[in-house]
Parts: sequence; structure tokens; C-alpha cells
Amino acid sequence: MATTYKTFLNNDITTTRTLLHEAIPITGSIVSGTYADANIKEFTSDLFEAVYDYPYLSSSANHIFDITCGYSNSSDLSASAVADGVTTAQDIKNKINMYNEMAKVLVGHDITGSIQEFDQDGDISLGGTKLREIYVLNLARLLYKDEIKKGSFSLTLGSTDAYATPFNTTLELSDAQGVNDFRVNSPAGEYGILYTSSAEPNSESGVGLLYYQAGIAILSASVFGTNEMNPDLESATAILSSSTITANSNDLRHRIQNLQFNNTTELNSTIYFCRVNHNEFNYSANPTYLSSSQIVVKQQTTDAPVSFLTTIGMYSADNELLAVAKLSEPLKKDPNNELILRVRLDY
Repeated sequence: MATTYKTFLNNDITTTRTLLHEAIPITGSIVSGTYADANIKEFTSDLFEAVYDYPYLSSSANHIFDITCGYSNSSDLSASAVADGVTTAQDIKNKINMYNEMAKVLVGHDITGSIQEFDQDGDISLGGTKLREIYVLNLARLLYKDEIKKGSFSLTLGSTDAYATPFNTTLELSDAQGVNDFRVNSPAGEYGILYTSSAEPNSESGVGLLYYQAGIAILSASVFGTNEMNPDLESATAILSSSTITANSNDLRHRIQNLQFNNTTELNSTIYFCRVNHNEFNYSANPTYLSSSQIVVKQQTTDAPVSFLTTIGMYSADNELLAVAKLSEPLKKDPNNELILRVRLDY
């Protein structure tokens, strides 16, 4: 326990913020194909399916993202008739519920308390085109950490009409404009607009939304009917109204050729400059420093006192030990030198 304390002054303390980035590639072979779907976990609730990087029963498997889909109450699909026993009334209800759940969290409510719909260009208050039929990629926090780095997201989808060979032609979706053109009007944080690689970014060309801090990508189902894709591909209506959420999620998953982005870890630090003046801490509090009232490390009575610094203790105003910093090697201290020790606390 220390017996001598020194108070930090305002100019002894500073703070820093560092953003660390890591590239995350997710290939289509992982998402579907490599493990014959043993890495895909489906649920009896039929609300979403979970994708793992290994067979999900393996102890080394990591959850990487979930897939689901849905449509708004205002969508034409919400009032569609149950077709040929393939889509049930429960399927329709599930898709409406999933849309409302995502919209409630990511878009929020209007002044009447109603859940707002996803907006194509993010300018919710101005009206405009709404995304009423959507697919959702919900990335695991393990991958995106604190947030997805703006401008780094890229999703390549197979666009060939044939289900068995979807990657003969492809379509890339990205947030290429996200660095300088992102929105802040979401309760879930910042988000950018997803555009196709061949589209000129404008208020009518967005095909999805990317929520950076939430790690969620919203894809308009209309992307499967855009001019950039094979014109013979099924329309969004046919895709979303023809089956269950699990089956629709599988349809999207089998068209993912590549998904990549950079994650972000925000590292906040408080740095303390521990200043040791020439006349301070020249004596040790270690009981072995003295022997018969004599300083052990002195050879002659005229020698200057010497100590070796090994540890820094940081105390509260009540002298309660809060943190300990260990030096990499003992530092010699005597009246002839001064030291500045830099202690950094990361959080």
C-alpha cells in the first residue's frame, strides 16, 4: 500500500478515440454449398433462419448472420389470397410481423404512433418511395463489432434466372456513397443507401438500406426485378408471395455469391501522465529497502538515495486503489533524474 500520493492535475490527463477496422469476407461457398446446408439452422417458428460458418452443431461453429423477409401492411401482398396451399394465412401474418418488427426498431413511429415504413432514399418525412417488400440480413455482432465501416459493404448476388446456375450473371449492391451520404434519422443510429453497381445514385435508384451500428442490411425485394438483373427472373411479388419465410430465405441465400465489409471497433482511452520530479519517489516503501535503519542500496553514507520504480498505483480521492500499471522493467530513480510515465486505460 502506498504511503506517498501525488494528485493528477488537469494537464496530466487526456483522452483519445481510435477506430480499428478488420476486413470480413463471407463467400457464397460458406453461406451455401460447402456444408450441404448443415451450417443452416431453421426454426419451427418459421420467422428466420440462422447461418453459421461451420455445421451449427459443431463446437467451433460461429453464428454469422440471420436471414428473414417480410412485407408491410400497405403492401399489395398483405391482402393477397392464399395460393394453391403453398402460402398459408400464417405465412402472410409472419411476413407482416417480421416487417413491422424490423421497421419498429430501425425506422420508428410517426407522430400518430404508427410504425413507419422503410424509405427508399431515407427522407422519411418527405414521403417518396417506400420499401414495402424486403429481405433482411441481420449480421452477428461477432462480425461487425461496434459498427460496419461506412463505404465498405458489398453484396454480390447471382442474377441468372436458372436456380441451378444463378451466378452466370451477377449484381453487386454496395453503400459506395455511405462515407459522405448517410442518414441519422433512425432510432438505431446511422444508415446508408444501397445502390447497384451500375445505377446512378439518386432518390429513385436505391435498392436497400444498411444500418451501420445495428449491423442490418435491408434489401428491397424489387432488386430481383431491376433492369440490371436478368429480365426473366421472377418478380418480387412472385418470390415473396409464393412460400414461407424459411423457403424465401433459402432462395436469397442460394443467390449470395459474396458478402464483404470492414467492421469497426471503437477504442476509447484515457491517458495519465505520471510525472516523477527529481525530488520525488527516491525512497522505496518496500520494507527490505532498509536494514538496521540503513538504506541497503547505498554503498557510502554520502551516496544519493536510489529507488527502482516497478509499479504505478492509481487511487481514488479516498486513497482506495483502483488500478495498477506494471512497468516492463524496473526504472532507476534518484535525485539526478526525472521521469514521465504514460499510463493508458482502454475501454
